[in-house]
Amino acid sequence: MVIGILGEAAPETRVALIPESVEAILKLGVSSVIVERGAGSSAHISDSDYEKAGAQIAERSEVLSASDLLIGIHRHTDIPHGKALLGGLNPLGDHDGVRAMAAANITSFSLDVIPRTTRAQAMDILSSMATVAGYRAVLMSAGKLNKFFPMFMTAAGSIKPAKVLVIGAGVAGLQAIATAKRLGAVVEAFDVRQAAKEEVLSLGARFVDVEGATEDTGAGGYAVEQSEDYKKRQQAAVEEHAAAADVVICTAQIPGRTAPRIIPADTVKAMRAGSVIVDLAASTGGNCELTRNNEIIEEHGVTIIGDSNLAAGLPGDASKMFGKNVINFLKILIAEGEMNINLEDELIAGTLITHQGEVRHERTKSLMES
Repeated sequence: MVIGILGEAAPETRVALIPESVEAILKLGVSSVIVERGAGSSAHISDSDYEKAGAQIAERSEVLSASDLLIGIHRHTDIPHGKALLGGLNPLGDHDGVRAMAAANITSFSLDVIPRTTRAQAMDILSSMATVAGYRAVLMSAGKLNKFFPMFMTAAGSIKPAKVLVIGAGVAGLQAIATAKRLGAVVEAFDVRQAAKEEVLSLGARFVDVEGATEDTGAGGYAVEQSEDYKKRQQAAVEEHAAAADVVICTAQIPGRTAPRIIPADTVKAMRAGSVIVDLAASTGGNCELTRNNEIIEEHGVTIIGDSNLAAGLPGDASKMFGKNVINFLKILIAEGEMNINLEDELIAGTLITHQGEVRHERTKSLMES
């Protein structure tokens, strides 16, 4: 069995597997690993680094034709008919891509829909990349804010600490809270899931409580769509706290849906001039009404950063974490050097998107049919 590592198109800077991951793959008994020439260059990894780890370097066309299983960060549109593809394929949102893979008889696995179980944690690319995004969101906001994050006692007088509001206390939100606290800010956080409250408090932040949220134990720990009554009370609470904040970090997303609109234009208008919003949900519509994906704009004196791929700004460690997730998955997918699609394994079944010309992932099928 031959495994191929694909390079990513700009502006993506990460690579799916780093050289130390190549060594781990070869230990699984595969015959060889082929890496697309220059695949790691944006992450400051040279072709010679891969060769030292035991990989072969080839042009993209050769990697595509010679590999049985291709691995990338995103879905690639030039995968040959009948091949296998592993990565973060966004099947809940990219339905046309799923149809194209099924039509091309591609066997595809997407680690961004892996079941959120204890066993799956070591393979969960969403959590790994959210960790990077939450960290970078705070650093970006600190770079744009017109004041210090920590409190200072100086000869020129006291400087009050910045106030940060984090919307969404998933992995990205919790990392944002922890990073903002380390920088000395006063932090508040909001989440519709009451289960997040204890984690927020444990990090030293204040939890903004809005009663009456709908929760779904079958949603795998994700937020779900809320009632109109709740949304009104939520908006009032968020507007009050956002108006007092210097920085708002938005991380709330619902898989397969448009991001919940939590910060309308009027709330931005009520915020202090010089404050900053970082919206990690920009690619799915944004939590802020004024967000523009992949742009930094200023509205009503507020800087709004729309970036759903902050992990690409830290390609070294982000690639390392992504690659480790992939290796852990390959350990259950590959047996004696060959791919073993064991549908009795919930993690294999839960990540298998297309196979033998059909869409196999039930949640994706349900969304495509709705």
